[in-house]
Amino acid sequence: MPRKEDGSRQQQLSAAKRAYKAATEEGNRQEEARWANVIGDILKNRGEYVEALRWLRKDYEISVKYLPEKQLLATCQSIGELYLRLQHYSDALIYQKKHLQLAKDQDDLIEQQRASTQLGRTYHEMFLKSEDDHSSVRNAKKYFRSSMKLARMIKENPPSERVSFIKEYIDAHNNIGMIEIDLDNLGEAEKILTRGLDICDEEEVIEHDDARSRLHHNLGNVYLELRKWEKAYEHIKKDIIICKQIGHCQGEAKGYVNLGELHYRTQKYNEAIASYQKALDLAKSLEDEDALVDQIDQNLETVREAMKVMEELRKEELNFKKLERNTEFARGTERERKCLLKQDASLDFLVEKSRIIFAWIKLREYGKKKKRIASELCDKEKLSDSFLVIGESYQKLRKFLKSLKWYTKGWETYRLIGSVEGQALSKINIGDVLDCSGDWQGALDAFKEGYRIAVKGNLVSLQLSALENMHYSYMIRFDDSEEAGRTKLLIDELKNSKNEELVASGLSVDCCSETKTELDNISADDKSDGSFSPQKCELNPLRGMSSDGGKESNENVPSRSLLQSNKNLVKQQSACGIAHNASSRPCESPRESTCRSTDSSTVNRKRVRVIISDDEGENADDCCSKRLHCKCPAEGIATSEESTRKSVTIPISETQDASPFASRCPDGTCTPKPENSITGTHDEQRIMFKIEHDLVHMDLDISTLADKLDVEQMKIELACMYYLQLFREKKSRGLVPVIQHMKYGGQILKSIETLYNLRDHGQEKILLELSVVMVSKHVMKLYLDCCEELSEPPNMEVVRNLYTLEVSEDEIIVSDCQLRDVSAQPLLNALRLHKTLAVLNLSHNLLGNGTVEKLKELFMSLEQSYGGLVLDLHNNRLGPAALFQICECPVLYTRLEVLKISGNCLTDACASYISTIIRRCRDLYSLDIENCSITSRTIQKVADSLDSLSVLTHLSIGHNHPVSGNALINLLLKLSTLKGFQELNLSGLKLSKPVVDSLSELAKNCCLSGLLLGNTNIGTEGAMQLIKPLSKDTQELVRLDLSFCGLSSVFITRLKDEASLFNGLLELNLGGNPIMREGCSELASLLSSTQSCLRVLIVCKCQLGLVGAIRVIQSLSTNSSLIELNLADNVTPTEIQALANSHGSSQENANTNQAGDHSSNAPAATNEDTNEIQLEVADSEDEDPTGAEATVSISRKSVCISECQLMKELASWIRLAGNLKLLDLSRNGLPTEAIEMLFSAWSSGARDGAARKHIVQEEDDGTVHFSVQGKKCCGSTRPCCRRG
Repeated sequence: MPRKEDGSRQQQLSAAKRAYKAATEEGNRQEEARWANVIGDILKNRGEYVEALRWLRKDYEISVKYLPEKQLLATCQSIGELYLRLQHYSDALIYQKKHLQLAKDQDDLIEQQRASTQLGRTYHEMFLKSEDDHSSVRNAKKYFRSSMKLARMIKENPPSERVSFIKEYIDAHNNIGMIEIDLDNLGEAEKILTRGLDICDEEEVIEHDDARSRLHHNLGNVYLELRKWEKAYEHIKKDIIICKQIGHCQGEAKGYVNLGELHYRTQKYNEAIASYQKALDLAKSLEDEDALVDQIDQNLETVREAMKVMEELRKEELNFKKLERNTEFARGTERERKCLLKQDASLDFLVEKSRIIFAWIKLREYGKKKKRIASELCDKEKLSDSFLVIGESYQKLRKFLKSLKWYTKGWETYRLIGSVEGQALSKINIGDVLDCSGDWQGALDAFKEGYRIAVKGNLVSLQLSALENMHYSYMIRFDDSEEAGRTKLLIDELKNSKNEELVASGLSVDCCSETKTELDNISADDKSDGSFSPQKCELNPLRGMSSDGGKESNENVPSRSLLQSNKNLVKQQSACGIAHNASSRPCESPRESTCRSTDSSTVNRKRVRVIISDDEGENADDCCSKRLHCKCPAEGIATSEESTRKSVTIPISETQDASPFASRCPDGTCTPKPENSITGTHDEQRIMFKIEHDLVHMDLDISTLADKLDVEQMKIELACMYYLQLFREKKSRGLVPVIQHMKYGGQILKSIETLYNLRDHGQEKILLELSVVMVSKHVMKLYLDCCEELSEPPNMEVVRNLYTLEVSEDEIIVSDCQLRDVSAQPLLNALRLHKTLAVLNLSHNLLGNGTVEKLKELFMSLEQSYGGLVLDLHNNRLGPAALFQICECPVLYTRLEVLKISGNCLTDACASYISTIIRRCRDLYSLDIENCSITSRTIQKVADSLDSLSVLTHLSIGHNHPVSGNALINLLLKLSTLKGFQELNLSGLKLSKPVVDSLSELAKNCCLSGLLLGNTNIGTEGAMQLIKPLSKDTQELVRLDLSFCGLSSVFITRLKDEASLFNGLLELNLGGNPIMREGCSELASLLSSTQSCLRVLIVCKCQLGLVGAIRVIQSLSTNSSLIELNLADNVTPTEIQALANSHGSSQENANTNQAGDHSSNAPAATNEDTNEIQLEVADSEDEDPTGAEATVSISRKSVCISECQLMKELASWIRLAGNLKLLDLSRNGLPTEAIEMLFSAWSSGARDGAARKHIVQEEDDGTVHFSVQGKKCCGSTRPCCRRG
C-alpha cells in the first residue's frame, strides 16, 4: 500500500517536475540537471529507488556532457547510494570511487569525507554478505577511519562558520562502532558508540536528532548481544521515539523490528508479535521496501512457530515430571535404569527445543539434569555430552568463565574415555569461548589443538570446523593474510579431496553409547508422549535489522557460515528446511555477530573468507561469483550527509546446517595429514622431564590437573605416561618408575601452582628433573603385555589403579574404570598369569554376565584351592545368570568370604542361586545384595538357607522393594541364631512395628557392631525402643545409621541418658532428621564429653540453623576424637538474608548516630548519596531460573555478612576444632566472603596437614568442603564402597 504523504511533499514533487520540464524546454542544462537531482532525491526519500535512479542518471548524463566536473560530486554520491540500496555493489563502487576522486581533484575535504563514508558502507555490506571476501573488511575499516579523520579535521577547522561537521563526526563514531559489532568486539563497540552519545551531549545536539537515533539503535544491538535486556530496551525505545519525531518511517519500522527481536529473545511472544505488527504497518507505507515487508512477515511467522515450540516444550516438561515420578517409584527395581533412559531421551528433546527458541536458561537447567541422570547411569559419554550442553548454555548467556569450565570438564571426560571426536569437539568449543572473551591467541591455540586431534581421529567435519575457525582467527583477529591463505588452501583441499567421505559420513547412522542402545530396545509401550523421537520443526530464521548507520541498512545480518552442531557433519540446507534426526532451528539470532557464524548448537564456526589483494580496485563480479549469495544486502551505515538517511537492505535466510548430532564413528579410511599442515606451526606448551639420562618430551595440558592439586597424583600420572613410552627392552625388565621428587631449578616442586606460575610467565618449555627408583609392578606389566597381545588399547584408569595398589599385588582394585566385557579381557588374562588373588574389586564398571563366566574360568585356573577371597562386583550390569557361574565354580566353595553384588539388576530369578551360594560357600561371612531389585521371595530364600553352621556376620539387603514384614521377621529370627552375626543393613526398607520388635530381639541376642537403618521410617519411638538393647554392656556397636527416620530432639535427649551407647560409637549418621536447635544442646553435650570416641558425625538436613551449627562446632574444642563432621543443608538462605538485614540495620543505625555526633553542621544525606552494594547469597554459582541474580540489597554503610558476630563466632570455633580433618558446610547459603573467612580460620587452626578446600557453587550442588592434605573430601570413596 503506497504511503499517504502530506500535500506539501506531493506539491514539491509536482513543482520540481514542472521546473525540470521548463528548464528542458529553455535548454538550461544546469537547471535541468539540478531539478533532475531534486526529483531523484525526493523519490529516494519516498523509498522509490528505481524511479529515483532513473532521474539521477538524467542528472549524471547532462552533467557529464555539458557541466563542469564539480557538478558531478552530488550526482555521483546520490547514484552510488542508490546502487548500494539496490545491492548493486560493483556499480556503487564505480560511482563512489569517482566521487572520491573528483573530491580529491577539487581539494574538497567535505566531499572526500562523504565519499569515504559511502565507500566504507559499501565494503561493509559486501563484507557482511560475503562468504570469503577478506579485503572488504579491510577496505571498510580503511575508509571509515579515513572518514573519521577527515570529519575531525573539518570539525576542528571548519571552512566557514556555517559548517560545523559535528554530526558527521558523530556518524563516524557510529560507523566504526558498527564494524566492531560485526567483528564481535562488543566491548569496544559499546565504548565507541557511548563516546558518540557523549559528543552529542557535549556539542548540545538536539534530543530528537537522527545522529542520536543511529547511536541508540546500534547500542541497542550491542546490549542485545550482551544480554543486557534493560539497557537494550532503553536504547531501542529512544531510537523509535526519535524516528517518530523526525518522521523517519523506515527507521521507526526497523526500531520496532528490533523491539520485536528483544521480546523474541526473552520469550515474550505476544509482545514480539505486537512489535512486528507495528513494524509491518510502517513498512507497508513505503515504496520499494518489499524486502523489509517480506522479512517482517517471516519474523512474524517465526514467532508463531516459536510459540508452538514453546507449547511443545511445556508439554514435554510435564511428561518429564511424570517420568521423574515413575523413576522414583522404580527405584531399586529392574525398571529403574529403563526409566532413567526415558528421562535422558526426554531431556534430549527439551534441549533441542530450548535451542530453537534461544531459551538458554532452560538449556542450562536441562543440561544439569542430563548431568545428574548420566551420573546415575554411570555413562561417561552421556556425562561428557551434558557438560557440553551446560557449557553451551553459559556461552550463550555470555558467562564465558563458567562456559570454559564446563567445556574443559567435557574435554577431560572425553579424554578419560578415549573419545577422540569429543576431545576435538571440546577444544573447538573452548577456542570459541576464548575468542568471545578476548583471548584470541588462546582461542587460536585451542583451534589448532582441535584440528590436530581431528586429524588424528580422521574426523573430516571437525577438521573443517577447526580450520575454518583458525582461518577466521588469522584473518579477523590477527590480520595475517599469509597464514589465512595457507589455511584456506587446506580447507579447499580437504573439501575437494574428501567430498565423498563427507557425504557418506553425513548420512551414516550415529554410533550410540551403550545406554542409547538400551533405549532403542525399549518396547513401544514404554515410549510415552513422543519424547523418544523429537518432532521436527520448520522454523524460519528470525531476522532483525543490524547496525544502523542511517537506518537504511539492515540491522542484523544473518550468520554467514553456519556450522553443523556438536555432533554432525555439515549438511547445507535452507534455513527453513527440516533437520534430520533432530529438530531444525533458526540460526542464532540475527544480531549474533555477523562476522562470526554461531550455530545454536555446541560447536561454533567462524566466518570464512578467501584472501585476495588488499587493493580496493577489486573486480566485484569475479569476487561475487565465488561467494554464497544472499538475496538481500546487509545493513548500511550512516553517511555524513545530513539531509538524507541511507537505504536499508534486508537479509533473508541463509543456508543452515541440518543436523545437531554428528556420527560418533570416525571415518573408515584414514586421512593423511596434509604436507602443509597447520599443526606444524602450533606452539604448544611442552614440559620436558629429565629422568636419569633420558630427556622425555610430553604434551601435558596443565589444565587437566586443575582438580589434582596433590603433587602425588601428578607423580602417578607422569610415571604411568613415562612407562608407556619406554622402549620394549626397558619394559621387559618388569620395573616401573616411582617418582620420589620433582625438581625445577634445583628446588623440589611442592605444588602444581608452580607450574601455573611458570606458564603465566610465558615459559613455553619447562624442564623438570625427576628422581626415580624402579620397582616391580608385576600385574601392571602383565596387563600392558596382554593389551598389546590382544591389540586392545590400555585403559589408563586400570593402569593407574594397578600402579597404586595399596597393600599387595594380590589385592586388585580396579573400580570405576568404565570396563566392559571386551575391555576387561586383558586384565583377566593378566590375573591368570599372575596366578594368585586374594581381593578382586571390579565394582562400578559396565561388566555383564560374560565377565563373570570368564572369572569362573580364571578362579579355576589359579593355583589356589584355599585362602580367603573377596569378590566385589557391585554396581555393574550383571543379571541373575551371573550368580549361576559362581555356583558352578567349586573353588569358590572353599575360598569365597565376601561377596558384594549390590546395584545389579538380579531380580528374584537369582533367589535359588543366592541360596546355593550361602549353603555351599561355608566361609562366606559378608553378603551384600542391596538394591538388586529383589523382593520378599528372595529374602525368604536367604532366611531358609541360613543354619547354625553359617558364619555370616555382615548382611546388606537394603533398598529392595517390596519386602514384606513377615519375610524380614523370619530373616531376623534366623540371624539371631547365628553366633557371630555383627552388622545388618536394612536401609530403605519400610519397617513396621513387628519388624522393629524383632530387630530389638536381634540386638539382645547378638553383639552388633553395625546397624544401618537409614530411611526406614521407624520414628522416634522405634529408635528409642532399640536404644536399650543396644546399650547393654556386651554390645560393641561402632556404626549406627538412623538417617531420615523421622527422629526428633527427644531422641537426642534419650541418647544422652544412654551415654555408654554413644561413647562407644565411631560413626553416627543422624542426617535428615528434624533435630532442630532444641536437640543441639544435648548433642553438643555428648560431643564435649571426654569419653566420646566418635570419629564421624553426619547431621546434614537437621534444621539446626546457624546458631545450632555453631553450637555443635563449639563442642569440638574439647573433643579429641571427631575427625569428620557433616553440617550440610542446615542454614537456609532466608536465615542468612535475615541475618544480613538485621546486622545491616543495626550497623546503619550506629553509623547514623555516630555521624550525628561528629557532624551536626553537615547537610542531610540525600537519596543519591545512599548507594547500594550487593550481598551475594553464594549457595549457587548460577542465577535463579528467572535469570535474576540471587542478591540481597543492603545499605553501603552496612557491613558484609562476614563481619556479623555469629560468623565471627563460627570462624573462631572452627579454628579451635583442631582435631577435625573434614568439615562439610555445603548448601548453607553462605556468601562467598563468608566462605573465604571460614576457610581462613580453618587454615589457621592447628591441624595435621595443609588445609584444602573444595568449593563448587552450583544450583544443584553448592559444595563447601574444608579438609586437610591426605583426607579427600569427596569422590574418592562412595558409601557403597566403604569397607565395613
